[in-house]
Amino acid sequence: MPNGLIQQDSLREHPDGLALSLQLPWYRSLWLSSVSSIALTIDGEPVDPADLELEHDGARFALDELPQQSERLWQLQQHPLLIARCARPVRLGERHAVTIHGELRLPYMQIAPGEGGGPGIYVPNVVHQELDLVVTDRDAPAPVLVNEEAPPPAAVDEDPFRLGLTLYSASAEFRAGWYSLDGLLDRVAELGIGPGIEIVASQMLPAYPLVTEDFERTWRAAFDRHGFDASSFGANLDMGRRRDRDMTPDEELEFSETLLRGAHRLGFPLVRIQSAKPQLLRRLLPLAEELELRLAYEIHAPMGPNAPQIMQVRDTYAELDSPLLGFVADFSSTMRAMSPTLLRAVARAGLDSEALERLQSVWATDATMRERQDEFIGYLRARDFDPGRLGSFAHLAFNMHGHVDPREWADIMPQIQHVHAKFYDIDDDGQEPAIDYPELVRVFVEGGYRGYWSSEWEGHAFAELGEVDPLLLVRRQHDLIRASMRAVTAR
Repeated sequence: MPNGLIQQDSLREHPDGLALSLQLPWYRSLWLSSVSSIALTIDGEPVDPADLELEHDGARFALDELPQQSERLWQLQQHPLLIARCARPVRLGERHAVTIHGELRLPYMQIAPGEGGGPGIYVPNVVHQELDLVVTDRDAPAPVLVNEEAPPPAAVDEDPFRLGLTLYSASAEFRAGWYSLDGLLDRVAELGIGPGIEIVASQMLPAYPLVTEDFERTWRAAFDRHGFDASSFGANLDMGRRRDRDMTPDEELEFSETLLRGAHRLGFPLVRIQSAKPQLLRRLLPLAEELELRLAYEIHAPMGPNAPQIMQVRDTYAELDSPLLGFVADFSSTMRAMSPTLLRAVARAGLDSEALERLQSVWATDATMRERQDEFIGYLRARDFDPGRLGSFAHLAFNMHGHVDPREWADIMPQIQHVHAKFYDIDDDGQEPAIDYPELVRVFVEGGYRGYWSSEWEGHAFAELGEVDPLLLVRRQHDLIRASMRAVTAR
């Protein structure tokens, strides 16, 4: 999804001068404390930070107050106003050059824990935009989405896997307000891409991490209406929610317990966990047993089932010896090529054909992710190409595209409890060009896996909003998975 704080309909009139309707530059909700800094320039003139305030849900904050707002959630579909005091207020229809630079800290992506009671280091998200905007008084309308797909073939008892999707596949469209939760679930049903429904809690819960009565009522009504099945509840651990320190072990437990109880309340049998700390898992297991919830740690690119970090989790599981502990297999780990969606994005950012070829050749080597990234960035600098022009793509190209052998999934097959059927593209032949789905299906069928394959379109990390319809792509991916598993079972 485009990594932006503003879009073409963001500039608004305001009695103090002007306002910008902000969007959250991420796929999930974040705490206002995640905002590290915002800088604004209008028509070439920097705005004094003291003249900027953020208006969120009826309250206004100076920029230096934001790091303290660890209890205030910036929900994914909310559009707080960045208010700038100006000598002359802007007027409807005027055009202005706007430059905005924002830095956020992702509170669940810890690089290193804090020391001596201080805060840890977390993955940053840096946003820089330069746009010419016309002052408007309304949001751009959502497009009319159409269903151009024939009904899917019916599931049969002989199918080894059940199919579904994670609503994360429509992250960009949900953030843009093209769908309400009800509308999104209705379209999933229209396209026949259930019955399994997976959510990322921090994306879908309006009162995250809490499940409210209103949300539960809407959720259950849609499930009753469409015959859906809750498959996986994605839980994050916002260890860096506060800026002055990391969560304590007791706070991690309390936050995790809230999510587990919410998952149970919505009828989920499985929670995708982010942390596999032995101490935390040991304390969560009694609750998981009480709620009959399985806890599955996600194996995601660039790691595979036998990566050193995953081996540590496997050792923890062996020590705790509980059938409730397992893994989510994410197919970003086992790709055979870089996705065309990514290659299109970096080409738009300025890479020529030579650089694209070099990117793919470096990616295909056996060096570590960091070594490959550093090699490619060094190549760009040697050509006088600023890697900053690629934004986060220079990192994501290697971090989100693993090339572990798909056969390695067989090494942990009995512990795989859920599958993220990650994909980026479906070509004219109905294949995923970057991920070998027929081979993955073979490995999982022969390995005895019987559970959900939850389609996860992550092209929104690279594609522009509206470039494709992700739910139609999910529908086509289901055809590929069905054909592949029936080909294996027919042998």
